[in-house]
Amino acid sequence: MQRLYQSAAEWRDAPKKRVLVFAMSGLGKTHVSNLLRDSGAWFHYSIDYRIGTRYMGEYIVDNAKREAMKNPFLNDLLRSDSIYIGSNLSFHNLAPVSTYLGKPGDPAKGGLDIATYRQRQEQFRRAEMQALLDTGYFIDRAQDLYGYPHFICDTGGSICEWVDPDDPEDPILSELSKRCLMVWIEGSDAHTAELVRRFDRAPKPMAYQPAFLDAAWTAYLDETGTAHEKVDPDAFIRWTYARAMAHRQPLYRAMARNWGVTVPAEAMAAVRSEADFTDVIAAALP
Repeated sequence: MQRLYQSAAEWRDAPKKRVLVFAMSGLGKTHVSNLLRDSGAWFHYSIDYRIGTRYMGEYIVDNAKREAMKNPFLNDLLRSDSIYIGSNLSFHNLAPVSTYLGKPGDPAKGGLDIATYRQRQEQFRRAEMQALLDTGYFIDRAQDLYGYPHFICDTGGSICEWVDPDDPEDPILSELSKRCLMVWIEGSDAHTAELVRRFDRAPKPMAYQPAFLDAAWTAYLDETGTAHEKVDPDAFIRWTYARAMAHRQPLYRAMARNWGVTVPAEAMAAVRSEADFTDVIAAALP
């Protein structure tokens, strides 16, 4: 597979720089995307924001309405169109997406029954795949409508779940690599350990390949001897997180090897300007 920029010189000289960053959540994708956007010359396309506004917005709002309808006072107001419920999703607040995705387990502890959880996982899978395929449209839109010369696509950590990085005809990776230089922000063992500690303190919903989720759910039930309706939702996703990281790491590595380049997380964390970013990407190219 051919990269969009074949050399450091070609990258530096490019009048229009187009980049897609991928990594586990917490390794600096959004940090560097925000920095470049604030420079004034870069359009920041957030996959998670696109998912929440274009592809899952109705699911999110309908779920909030469903909960509100359980309250007789709010029920009457909603039925008479006296109040409006919406999602206050923004680049800095993507919580409505993860809250809707939820966690499986005991409803008394905020969990979803496993059938509903799988349904929402499937909704998210379709939404993320489509949002990724919208990247080219937003590259053209950013240039034609707003005049931005440069573009960065800020992906979610689950991009690797929906692609086959060893398939030279993978439909998503083929499309993305034509339009962007794909950049893996590679964390060290120390980064991994810190991400696990951070997640343990505040576990957040994640998206998984269906086969991975099924295997993890079955293994967790077998290992703990817990009935599925009694699973502690936070305990399950904590138990699953390190396994998910181990599952994703070789997929990210193959994506970078076959479709893009690798940048150490330490180097990306040190970026403080557009010039720094240009230098870091140049160092990853031949």
